[in-house]
Amino acid sequence: MQPRFHHSARWMCATLLSGAAAAHAQTDDAWRFQATIYGYLPSINGKTTFPPEGGSNAVSVDLGDIFNLKFAFMGSLEARKGAWGAFTDAIYLNLGSSKQGSTSFRIGGALPVGVAADVNFDLKGWLWTLAGTYRAVARPDYSLDTFAGVRMLDINQQTRWQLSGNVGAVPIADRAGNRETSNQNWDAIIGVKGRVAMGESSRWFAPYYLDVGTGQSDFTVQAMAGVGYSYPWGDVVAAWRYIGYEMKSGKPIEKLNFNGPGVAAVFRW
Repeated sequence: MQPRFHHSARWMCATLLSGAAAAHAQTDDAWRFQATIYGYLPSINGKTTFPPEGGSNAVSVDLGDIFNLKFAFMGSLEARKGAWGAFTDAIYLNLGSSKQGSTSFRIGGALPVGVAADVNFDLKGWLWTLAGTYRAVARPDYSLDTFAGVRMLDINQQTRWQLSGNVGAVPIADRAGNRETSNQNWDAIIGVKGRVAMGESSRWFAPYYLDVGTGQSDFTVQAMAGVGYSYPWGDVVAAWRYIGYEMKSGKPIEKLNFNGPGVAAVFRW
């Protein structure tokens, strides 16, 4: 599923401006730091197209049809002094799988009736976010940070395929092959993040995060919500995280999203 969130950009701008103007941060002037280590198990969906080579046609792969997760590293670091701060978030992805008898694989168009593809697909890359923050609301039971910054998506992908079945109508050059392509996007983002305390002790809380952006991508969005518990050393959080991209025309990756649960350990000092 690829929801469109273009109307959210106008709403987000209004939220940032009104929240920053109306609220005054209640924070001290000491430096505060926070580091987060994630475990993330998303499902992956989207579509990628490899350009033609020589006399061969373009190759398209439905990512949701073949993907699983090989390896992911995720972490973030945040620093704040008074109301102002900054954070960076990095995700390394190593994704891929093999699919036997796929009919969603395309060479120039849909495969002829009676033809299937054995496909191997690999995707490696980074998602990196860097932003400056302003604490618009700082209450014991509720905090809200507004932020603006950039996100970079750097992806390298490779596919190998072998057709089987009634391949007589398929050109010989397209019956088996190996394609590789890469894509790097920079987008400006704005967003809000924070937490809502629950219960009298406020040890339980609900964290939230939302950003939207555009630039070299047509549109990108990231959202997170969950529940956490505070300890003297930091927090443990379980959350659902969604990252979505809609690319501009002509990009190798047409659509891409990651959607799933995760757990995190948050350390503060």
